[in-house]
Amino acid sequence: MEFACGFVYVPPSLSQKERRYPNIKRSALLPPNPRLRPQSPPPPPPVPPRKHLETESENSKDEKKVLENSVFYENTRLAAASLSSVKPEQPTPPKKTALLPPPLKTRSESCSELLICPQSSIINQELDYDVPKTEPDLNAQPWDPNYSNSVPEGTGGEVNLPADSGIVSSQESADLPGNPNVVLVSLGKLLSEEKVDPIQGVHSLCSQCSSVVDTCYDNTVDECYFCKSSSFSNTPSLLQSPLNSYQDELFLLNPDEKPFCDTDPLLLFCIDVSGSMKITSEVSEGEHTVNKSRLQFVQEAVSQCVERLNEQQPGTRVGLISFNHEVTMHGYENFKSRCLSGAELIESLYLKEIAASFPNPPPLSQTKEYLERQVVGLSASGATALGPAALLAIAIASRQPGSKVIICTDGKANTELGNLEVEDTDALTPVSSTIFYQELGEFAADNGVTVSVLSIEGTDCRLDELGKLADRTRGKVVIASPSRLHPEFEQIIQNRTIATHCTVIILLPKSMCMKGEKEAGHKGTREVGNVDPDTDITFQFRANEKVSEVPPPSPSSRVSIQLQIKYRQRNGRTMLRVITADREVTDDGSAVLSSLCLAIIQLNSSQASAALAVRGRLLDARREGDMQKQLIERAIKHNHSAEAEQTYNEWVKTMEPIYTNFTQKNTVSSDSQSLTDAAAVLFYTMKQRNKKSISE
Repeated sequence: MEFACGFVYVPPSLSQKERRYPNIKRSALLPPNPRLRPQSPPPPPPVPPRKHLETESENSKDEKKVLENSVFYENTRLAAASLSSVKPEQPTPPKKTALLPPPLKTRSESCSELLICPQSSIINQELDYDVPKTEPDLNAQPWDPNYSNSVPEGTGGEVNLPADSGIVSSQESADLPGNPNVVLVSLGKLLSEEKVDPIQGVHSLCSQCSSVVDTCYDNTVDECYFCKSSSFSNTPSLLQSPLNSYQDELFLLNPDEKPFCDTDPLLLFCIDVSGSMKITSEVSEGEHTVNKSRLQFVQEAVSQCVERLNEQQPGTRVGLISFNHEVTMHGYENFKSRCLSGAELIESLYLKEIAASFPNPPPLSQTKEYLERQVVGLSASGATALGPAALLAIAIASRQPGSKVIICTDGKANTELGNLEVEDTDALTPVSSTIFYQELGEFAADNGVTVSVLSIEGTDCRLDELGKLADRTRGKVVIASPSRLHPEFEQIIQNRTIATHCTVIILLPKSMCMKGEKEAGHKGTREVGNVDPDTDITFQFRANEKVSEVPPPSPSSRVSIQLQIKYRQRNGRTMLRVITADREVTDDGSAVLSSLCLAIIQLNSSQASAALAVRGRLLDARREGDMQKQLIERAIKHNHSAEAEQTYNEWVKTMEPIYTNFTQKNTVSSDSQSLTDAAAVLFYTMKQRNKKSISE
């Protein structure tokens, strides 16, 4: 777990608000606290003039002059002290005992007529006051326009507080753009470096947020640090508080569970042999130029992969499924092939049953020659039953977690199940197909299967939909020229799955909250599924802005953040890795910029923007990219780093697809739009970028 910033950043406006109003929600009907006002309060409203004696001494005239020059309700005891020469027999104005400020005016009256009375002066003391006698000049003391008391009592609305002259404005100007609170989780690295002896079982868990309570504490209290709950599942009442340290533990969740044999996973090629695969293109072979069909390029690429695997990993089990208007599961020397067509390709449950009855392919050392003959014997014709073929391939591969399915096609699926080629106005077909591929992706991820999709350059395959299937399983989405198919196949095969069924949880104290596509309070959960050595994911979090509920952490304090990674090893054992670290809180933008790791910020921006783009939220994706872009530029300017500026320029180029219009009109409705294949590949690739790709 790596942090982009050496601190947890709280914007100055939030930290100032927390210091001024800790856990206090001020009524909207009351005027602001006088200590916040940069100018004198407005004078009170006019009142009927007082009656005077016909004859006045010189001393009474002096008293009258003092009273007329006052703009506040005054304490007559203080006034009497300044008028020591007043004769006792002379009448004085009537006194009133004030335990509370004078009653407020009605709503229709100007808010400038409200009396400002410091609360500290009316508690536990009795005040005497005189009524002012002169009408004030309302233009002489203009009311602060930043204050609003128009929100009724009890509505929960926020009050616009006036600014502190010379304090808030300077701190708000130091507020940083974007969000430096980013954490990087290098899953490939973390899960490859497991401890040898995991702890049997788990320590106490909070029943509310599932935080893992550390056993190193000697004190006992009934409260969870992260959610403030008082209920624990196992050994109760263990203290959970900021650690001032870093802790890393690995747990074996089911000690009694027997691991199964770690056999080599399956590799299934799912090849399109529809009529469009007959299309040829010119290619140079030595001094000659020949025409090759798309299918011929695919056959050569698969044969080369089989040859290499047989040399390096002869125990690999490789299977072949081809599809046009029919789907053929190619058999082996001792098991015949199975061909499905027509009504057999409509029902998903039926196809899963057929797949369950089909045996696993033997090791490649036994089937290499037979498999090569099957590949060479493929011929192109008919439609494109991609949906049923993908389901059969995934169902067979699901027997062994860590297995891979590589789908190679040059066109849209156009048979009933998973149809992506709609030529009428019936919107039910694309909706049902979208659901089909989403559910198929969940089924593959739940069984530890990685699905990659390769399309041939110059075709339209609706990769925005097929890409969801690959993205959910952490597979690749690629557009390749016919001559580049073999290198792409090789890269997918070599990218070994090291863990499956991976779920990542980030736990924050309630003074913080997650930030991203979906707000999730102080706990964020992400279903990752399959993990390979290069898998990196990022999260954003921020200070809680709802000061009335839980105030943000104050500067110079420390907060703890817990990372939980639950996953399954290739031998089937379920593991839980828990990392807890703490960070100091600051509202100093300069300190944050000096400690910022730009590579992590850039990676997070790429992943977050791409995740929004693949969902069609291009405007939100651009806003996300722009905010983090401003933060990066600010950091480069602050640190004067030429190397960082060069990396930044390269990163800006990779973000260009976010600002390009790649959408295309859908035939179902003129209002609906979908991503082009080129855009889908770019966005899905951006979403799965890792730190190494940013640094290169």
